[in-house]
Amino acid sequence: MTSSPPAGLRERKKARTRAAIRDHAMRLFEEQGFAATTVDQIAAAAEVSQSTFFRYFPTKEDVVLSDDYDPLMLAAVRDQPPDVPPIEAIRRGIRTVFEQISPEDWQREQDRQRMIFGVPELRARATQKYAELIGMVAAVIAERAGRPAGDLRARVLAGAVLGAVLAVAPSGVAERGDVARLDEALGFLQDGLPL
Repeated sequence: MTSSPPAGLRERKKARTRAAIRDHAMRLFEEQGFAATTVDQIAAAAEVSQSTFFRYFPTKEDVVLSDDYDPLMLAAVRDQPPDVPPIEAIRRGIRTVFEQISPEDWQREQDRQRMIFGVPELRARATQKYAELIGMVAAVIAERAGRPAGDLRARVLAGAVLGAVLAVAPSGVAERGDVARLDEALGFLQDGLPL
């Protein structure tokens, strides 16, 4: 799902371990509920030690909150030609990543989003993650524009982009058709929000 060169054996093994932990955790969360599932149960189901679990996910919440697509989208935005304006670069980056998501992976992502918005403690932590995501998007925008890290204009633009995402999928669960709606919303933002 990524355009980077094939990973070495060690990286592939780490990716498989991370995926196994996440898959078993999500299954247990569905079966038992998020609060009733322990890290010990997840580690046992994934056949890893508790310390291995924590190497991949700092907390139980991070199993659900970690978004594997954010780094791919940021890389896809970074890869756009330098003369492409910021919002257009973001639109292209989003399309690049979402066009590669298989139906199975899309379903897993929807399940993850449903869990985030269905479990109060995850929903509360998701707000913190949004602030972090604004910072990550702003850093890429500033880098592409040759502006300093933490540039206010880049942060405002990143916040507006995240606002468009939330406007398209207010429940937090994006449907496949929402990708086109997000592109439309970002086009609206790119045009200066004419009403």
